[in-house]
Amino acid sequence: MIRSNRIRRQAVKGRRIQTRAAARIRRGPATLATHALAAGLGIREARTVAASLRKAAVKLAVNGTVGVAYRKGRVRSCTRYTARQVAVIVLAYRPRRDLYKQAAARLALAA
Repeated sequence: MIRSNRIRRQAVKGRRIQTRAAARIRRGPATLATHALAAGLGIREARTVAASLRKAAVKLAVNGTVGVAYRKGRVRSCTRYTARQVAVIVLAYRPRRDLYKQAAARLALAA
């Protein structure tokens, strides 16, 4: 496989994931990982940030909407948050890495 083509495909895939996550947020409440993906993080980083945001949400007593998510034929429960709720949660989130700090700034501005 030509390396440049692989890099281009990865870039397109990242933009597609980010665009779809942003569209999901415009339609209504979304999970914290979806908010992180829309802020431009990769899937692995989005999971990390979402876990930290969940802890901050518990501290602030911000309750999202309980919902159901489907993936590969499996059902799991999830909690969805509006952009305003995420902006409140981000206030208590204290990231260390620069990448996470930039994502937190984007999440705060999204509301």
